Parts: sequence; structure tokens; C-alpha cells
Amino acid sequence: MTHEYRFGIEEELFLASSRTRAAPRESVSDFHRAARSRLEGVEREMLESQTEICSKPSASFDETHEALAKLRTGLCAIGREHGLKIFAAGTHPTAIWTDQRETAKVRYRKMIETLQMVGRRSIVSGLHVHVEVPEPSERIALINRLMPFLPVLLALSTSSPFYERHRTGLAGYRLRAYAELPRTGLPELFDGAGDFERYVRVMTRAGAIEDATYLWWHIRPSIRYPTLELRVADSCTRLKDTLAVAALYRCLVRLCVRRPDLNAGPTGASRGFVMENLWRAQRDGVHAALIDEAAEEAVPVRHLVARLVDLVAEDAAALGCAAQVAHALTIAECGSSADGQIRAYEASLAAGGSERKALSCVIDWLARETANCDA
Repeated sequence: MTHEYRFGIEEELFLASSRTRAAPRESVSDFHRAARSRLEGVEREMLESQTEICSKPSASFDETHEALAKLRTGLCAIGREHGLKIFAAGTHPTAIWTDQRETAKVRYRKMIETLQMVGRRSIVSGLHVHVEVPEPSERIALINRLMPFLPVLLALSTSSPFYERHRTGLAGYRLRAYAELPRTGLPELFDGAGDFERYVRVMTRAGAIEDATYLWWHIRPSIRYPTLELRVADSCTRLKDTLAVAALYRCLVRLCVRRPDLNAGPTGASRGFVMENLWRAQRDGVHAALIDEAAEEAVPVRHLVARLVDLVAEDAAALGCAAQVAHALTIAECGSSADGQIRAYEASLAAGGSERKALSCVIDWLARETANCDA
């Protein structure tokens, strides 16, 4: 039987007051209870100003699109009943970390106790994509070879140009804020599954982590499922962008499985180029130029996306997601959510609006685009 490379998507979303456009300072427990009782696939997140939606494992992007669209529109409807706007972005443009309420859950309380201010300042939301692989024991080797593709996936998803009411000058500030946490960023170049297992064993025995779910890398093997989990991406405002990033990642996993020569034998320098490219993607999003290790030159993201779409054409056809993969070209040409947010912000300022008004316009744009699941 041909492996299906089933996938599942988790989207972290933010809440904002419909009246003030700020992150809600009062308890929103009633909203969370209503959401979880009326919608299947909604979960709490570390902060009360966040929520998460999850699709079931599937081999169909049409099926996943329908499921996530139902969850997004359902959440937005429940949000309106509670005076809240719901939106997907890597950071909350108007949230101040000292005003946030933590979710009353044992895991999150323990995390905050361990991380202290570093944890409380982490007002970020990501897109996580799980893809099943044929041989779970080969996941570590696959991670090493998938690393060079992560900056392009990040660039396509960038949706965090604002943080704590400031324009950061970056398209994707989320990973800068997230980097305050330990055990984030790129994983090490582990020498196979045994090396990784030893790392987890020692870290656990030494009390550094409870289990491998406390390794918050850009890409990691799941301990619950036979999947590789992509975590580098910002939460995508537009659902079509979410599906494009997920489809491209899914195809890249299949590509690396069928092409064991691709990115074989990565070195410390290889990892260093990925680190540099991640920074460039954070700073400039789809307008970045990333280092091509083989060519030893910087190449615009739009050209790299076109190359990847061609490279995974066989995989996209086999997995039935050519249309979703092709949408990555549209993002590269027309801009990610970060570009849309900045346009809304600058248009408000140009019309004579205040900084506060401009940020409110950003929240409104985010909420509209998040709810518009057919565009």
C-alpha cells in the first residue's frame, strides 16, 4: 500500500475585545467553555487570550479545509456573542504581557513556574503541521535534511510585524519573542535516532524536561504520533495560506523520503546557513533573499518558492494537493499576512489616524481575513 502521508493541522488563535481591540483583561472563561462545548477540535492555550483549533488526521486537503473553516467561522460566531474578535497571527498586535491571564491548567502552571517572566512574555501563536512518515525511526535523519527548507516555510507564513503595540520592523517577530524560551530554535544535528533518544533520556533524568514535548524546536518528532511536526511557521491569518504551508511541508517530507540524496550529510556550516536564513525570513518575510548553500549566493524568496513548487510537483500530484502548493506562489508574489497588516496600519496613519487607531485597524483586518475562509 502506498503511504498516504496523512497530516493534521493545529492553529493557535488570539482573542481581542470588540470594544477596545486590546487583548481581554477580564476573564473569558465563558467564551472558552462555550467554544469547547459547541465545537469539536478546540483546545485551550497557555494564555486566556488564546485558543487552538485542530484538524483530525487526514489525507485530504478538501476535508481539512472544510474542518478548519467550520472551526474558524464557529469560533468567530461564538466570539461575537461574547464581545470578542478572533484572529490568527504570530503575535497579538495590542497585547501587553503584564496584562495577560494564564490558563488554569496544571501543565501551563508548571511551565510558568519554571519559565517565570520568560514564559509570561510569550504572547505568540504558531501553526503546527504533523505529517506521518513511513518509518518513524528515520525521523531524525529526515529532520536534518528538511532544515534547509524551514526558512522558506517561515517566510510564507510571516504574520507578526507588531508586538506590544509597536511596529517591530520585522515581518515575523514571533520567533524572536519565542527564542527567550529554552530549547527552542533549530534542533541539533543529531547522529540518528539513538543519539536523539539518549539526549531525551539524559535531559529527562536530569530534570531538565518532563518529556520530549518540552522540546519546542522548529521541527521535532512527535512522541504521541508517528509524525514529524513542523513548528517554525507563524499562525497564518488566511486559511488558504495555512493550507499552502501545510501542503508544501507535506510534499517536502515525501520528497526527502523518496530522495535520500537530497540535502544528505549536512554539516555545522549547513546548519549555520539555515540559522542565517531564518533571521532573514523573520526580518523581511517573502521579500527576503536567502542563502543558497550549493550556489553560494543569496536568492529571492519568490524564486526559491518557484523552485520548490517545481521540485515537489511529483509529490503534489501524488498527494492531491497541487492547488494548495501552487498558492505558495501567490503568497510569494502578493505578500504574507505581515504585508497585509502593515498596509492596514499605514493606510490608517495616512488617513490621519492615531497609532492606537492604526493598531485597531490591524486587529479588524486580521479578524476579517481570519473569518473569510473561502477567499
